[in-house]
Amino acid sequence: MFALVQDGSITKYLNGNRGITIGDVQYPQSIYTLWSAAEREAIGIYEVEYDNTNQKDEQWYINTNQSFAFASGKVTGSYGSATAKAHADTTWTQEDSDDGLMPSNQSIGDIKTRGLKYNLIQKVKAQAAGILQNTDWYVVRKADAGTAVPSAITTHRAAVRTKAAEQETAITNAADTPALETLYTYTKQEDDSVTRPLGELPTLNS
Repeated sequence: MFALVQDGSITKYLNGNRGITIGDVQYPQSIYTLWSAAEREAIGIYEVEYDNTNQKDEQWYINTNQSFAFASGKVTGSYGSATAKAHADTTWTQEDSDDGLMPSNQSIGDIKTRGLKYNLIQKVKAQAAGILQNTDWYVVRKADAGTAVPSAITTHRAAVRTKAAEQETAITNAADTPALETLYTYTKQEDDSVTRPLGELPTLNS
């Protein structure tokens, strides 16, 4: 993306997909590809430089819109400080009620919005249920026909439940959103494996 700077201020943003008229002069689209940066800047057109320093993972944070500024001879697009998503549930308060924001079917103290912890725990439960579903037929067969469930299957199902419980506890105990993010962040270990603190639910072949 490009920006037109006039009298020290950005006056227009340009995609570079068409020509532009500046004053009485019409410039072709080719100025964006054939002209040097110095040639474009001489007529006030600058390529936008992006600074993503403040941009954070949107799974955990709410990023601001990008803002653009001209300074020191360049146009920069950057983000403001990101806001961490709520890690815990929020509830309706007396203030919400006084301000008329609380629905009539809700009471003070009821859940207003679910936080990251709740949603992540629900995901763990769903993943564990999906894994266990693959071997549910052993349990059904045992109930219907009395055929014993193989010990390897019993061990596997217990391991899934144990690990799911551990993950739920780790999520519950996370102090804030950055702590939750850390649980899910993969890093390379000394043995070249890539793991995350939360670990993984075991599969039948793992």
